[in-house]
Amino acid sequence: MAEIYKYKTITSITTAEFKDRGSKFIAYAYPIATTDDVKSKLQLLKKEHPKAVHHCYAYRIGTDGVSFRANDDGEPSGSAGKPILGQIDSAELTNVLVVVVRYFGGTLLGVPGLINAYKTATADALMQAVVTEKWIEQPVEVQFDYPVMGEVMYLLRQSEATIYKQDLQLFCMVEAGIPKPHADAYIEKLSEIRGVTVKKKQV
Repeated sequence: MAEIYKYKTITSITTAEFKDRGSKFIAYAYPIATTDDVKSKLQLLKKEHPKAVHHCYAYRIGTDGVSFRANDDGEPSGSAGKPILGQIDSAELTNVLVVVVRYFGGTLLGVPGLINAYKTATADALMQAVVTEKWIEQPVEVQFDYPVMGEVMYLLRQSEATIYKQDLQLFCMVEAGIPKPHADAYIEKLSEIRGVTVKKKQV
């Protein structure tokens, strides 16, 4: 199997609304990076919609796809979180959270009705999202002395690395992500500069 070097995610928040027999379902799709992002987005929505009866959600994080969760938040088991996750997966997205806020309209929809509502609201929100392809990165920590900063930053720019953190004092440290296809070649080039140490970090 060929190694996958890119993944698809969304660039910004989108929302969509679906109504069925008085119940209102508002879907919010977010680009996220960590499970902490999930907690903060849920807290904000619970403040924004204090009268909603359910805040059901699903997310998938990471390029290997192993970090995911589907939460029914009190709806019948499998009627909310799973259909939301199913839409994220059928769009082949990752680093995405979708929360669907439900206001109850007085009529029970039954499990098939709920599945349809959560699925449709999620699909509509994701359909409006701008999807982008990103490189899968090798995270690195580069340590070096100030005089070679120009060479180090030049190579990182050339490698299309994303800089996540930098501390450029007398002794410098940069945390970056180098696109996987050419990460090893650039790590080697960086290591050849005098006084530079490059540590590969776990994804």
